[in-house]
Amino acid sequence: MALTTSEVDRFEASRPRLGAIAYRLLGSASEAEDVVQETYLRWQAADVGRIGVPEAWLTKVLTNLCLNQLTSARARRETYVGQWLPEPLLAGDPMLGPADTAERRESVSYAVLTLLERLTPGERAVYVLREAFDYPHREIAAILDLTEAASQQIFHRARKHVAEGRTRTEVDEAAARRIVEEFLAAATSGRTEPLVRLLTQDAVAMGDGGGKVPARAKAFEGALAVAKFMRGLFKPGPAQRALVGGSAEFHFTTANGGPALVAVVDGRVFGIMCLEITPEGIAAFRSQANPDKLERATRQWSAGDHGDPMLTLF
Repeated sequence: MALTTSEVDRFEASRPRLGAIAYRLLGSASEAEDVVQETYLRWQAADVGRIGVPEAWLTKVLTNLCLNQLTSARARRETYVGQWLPEPLLAGDPMLGPADTAERRESVSYAVLTLLERLTPGERAVYVLREAFDYPHREIAAILDLTEAASQQIFHRARKHVAEGRTRTEVDEAAARRIVEEFLAAATSGRTEPLVRLLTQDAVAMGDGGGKVPARAKAFEGALAVAKFMRGLFKPGPAQRALVGGSAEFHFTTANGGPALVAVVDGRVFGIMCLEITPEGIAAFRSQANPDKLERATRQWSAGDHGDPMLTLF
């Protein structure tokens, strides 16, 4: 069924919100784009004139498509090579969605997106719709075919699971930049002690290479283990140069609302390291090196001017 111009415009007006919901639900911008497009095809095939509240209809269709995707994704990730981490998004990406409250900023942080993997698909949907987009439980219940009471119970359970693995912190960009500068100086010093002093005792480091870039299947845990790993990671040598295929430039940036280092090789984003910074020190490094999950970041990075790198290695 052909859509009128106003019906197409109505969908396009909803596209940014739908993309932001789908990204939080799936942890993948490319999969989110596919789901939004499938939602458009469903809109195109529907009798739009009989849809009372188009925004609610679109949200319901999109959310249920995401739930189907999450269910199949769980099976796929059982055979995923190494640690699975979300696709990071650089500052300014429209899929990051609203950031006008602490809760909304937190909901798209790389740390929280990683924690959301622990939730069931239903818990994740309720958490995202409520925490990130402030949907009332009455509407969430209608979207997911639940009772309002069930929606409230699921939300409280999901929020508790996320809170158990996360300490909320907000560090201003200038302070974060200084800490990252200190981290790079320590990481390239060739010594472990300066790094340990910058980390929390229970610091962790994990990476996603997708089987295409070497990455340890299990996280490094504890300040000393993480410090030794970082010392080796930033040690110049032929092995590192062969791995990245040239010299790597490291830039400070923001990804998913938090401090990050972008490694760029010949204009291509080779990796994004998201840092979780707390008042006690750096608590986590989550690094995305799977090239399939860096294509969007490379396109965005190539379109901007980022100045001189903090560090050039290899």
